[in-house]
Amino acid sequence: MNPTLHIIDYIIIIALLIVTLAFGFRFAKKQKSTEGFFLAKNRVPAWALGMSLLATLISSVTFLGYPGTGFANNWILLVQGLMVPVVLLGTIWFIVPLYRKVIKLSTYEYFEQRFGTFARYYSSLAFVLRQFAGMGTVFFLLALALSSMTGSDTFMTIAVVGSVIIIVNLLGGIEAVIWLDVFQGFMLFASGIICIGVLLFSVDGGPTAVWDIATAAGRTGFGPYDMDLTKLTFVVMAINGAFYAIQKYGTDQTVVQRYLTARTDKAAIRASLLGILLTVPVWTLFMFIGTALYVFYTQQPLPEGVRADAVFPYFIMTQLPTGVIGFILAAMISAAICSLSADLNSLAAVGVEDYYKKVRPKKTDKEYLFASRLIVVLSGVISILIGFIYVRAGSEGVLGVVFTLYAIFSGGIVGIFLLGLLSARANRQGVNIGIITCILFTGYAFLTSTPIGLGDNPSLLLDFGPYNFTHHKLMLGVYSHLIVVGVGYAASLFFPKPVIDKNLLYSGWKEGRKADKVAASAKVLEAV
Repeated sequence: MNPTLHIIDYIIIIALLIVTLAFGFRFAKKQKSTEGFFLAKNRVPAWALGMSLLATLISSVTFLGYPGTGFANNWILLVQGLMVPVVLLGTIWFIVPLYRKVIKLSTYEYFEQRFGTFARYYSSLAFVLRQFAGMGTVFFLLALALSSMTGSDTFMTIAVVGSVIIIVNLLGGIEAVIWLDVFQGFMLFASGIICIGVLLFSVDGGPTAVWDIATAAGRTGFGPYDMDLTKLTFVVMAINGAFYAIQKYGTDQTVVQRYLTARTDKAAIRASLLGILLTVPVWTLFMFIGTALYVFYTQQPLPEGVRADAVFPYFIMTQLPTGVIGFILAAMISAAICSLSADLNSLAAVGVEDYYKKVRPKKTDKEYLFASRLIVVLSGVISILIGFIYVRAGSEGVLGVVFTLYAIFSGGIVGIFLLGLLSARANRQGVNIGIITCILFTGYAFLTSTPIGLGDNPSLLLDFGPYNFTHHKLMLGVYSHLIVVGVGYAASLFFPKPVIDKNLLYSGWKEGRKADKVAASAKVLEAV
């Protein structure tokens, strides 16, 4: 690729960065307390929260990773996202009111109330590790794409985007992040529609040819469909996706924080449903862009050495007109900024609520707000440095790497959540034993399945011969959750049954809902 941008494209990109900073300045005066900084004091409507959830879950990974995957393979990695509405439409009704009733800010307050301090810090630390790994990936993808498209320095790109994200968070807090997400959401839809529209009608034969050629080449569908858990199959992705949905929408601070920001339980539920219903079509759209790219470049030559992850940027630079290129690049940068901004704000929330307040309890809110901003800066700098490391190390198949890291750092968190929610018998001692067992299993599975060195027969980090972990790494996260559930519940039977606040249980939610219906019926009868 010969990277050249017209001055108009540069103006559009610079305008985006200015608009992004403007969001921070727009809401800066309102950030006078930790409640305003992290929860916006219930000032945000449900529809904006829904768009914010969309933008939070959409980043450079979607913008570049999904088209790259769709170009190189079929749609199997999309299965994880498609499982989200299947699982969440049955669970969001009680997860949202549960959190809004029992916690103040950090998701992991629930884990402490249910199972004690160890469960809280284990789950919050797992969240922190996932966030930093994910943020590094977003920085890496964005820098790689912009470098190939514009000739910009990768390290400078990461530093500039990272600085903008830090400034926006410092000034505007979660309110600036949410409204920036709304702005980015519309850009994202527009850019995706523009790209797929150009692609579909640039292929000889049009949309019909895209589908026929892709299907004939095995680039559509979600297979293989066999039950082999050692390979990436539909079954592996579906199982992993079910647990991913619960983890992301039930235990992830970036999402739960949106529930707390809403004005009412109903508004939070509406926002969640809107976010879910918008996110899945966007994932699908960008995966299909990759499929269309495959067909497009079967009809005309693609230069040698262009990686799958770089095909979409190559198409943008060589096939789209001036101005549109700038808009697409601006949307790509905006997607990264919004996702990273949400991550940064959530990291600060966890840092203050789970750690700083424990070290310095009962201090003034002014001090906690200062600590929040300090953690924003530190977390931003750390994520920038991780991005630098990713650039140095390089990466192949970024989407698969992201899913693998998420599976490893999931660490049985869903298992803890499910035990806490569904079992009145599970107790602190039993769950702690389950967590420790999970840690040992995860270490064993990772070490006995991770090769080192090059060549056809690389050695493993730890080789137990026939006792090595041979299933696909995405199953590692699934097994970790199941181990916590099984071991945690069994171990709990050896300790006294705990006394539990019914508000922490699913059965308590059902009981409360039934009582509300009875009360509502009584009011109707009185009115009659």
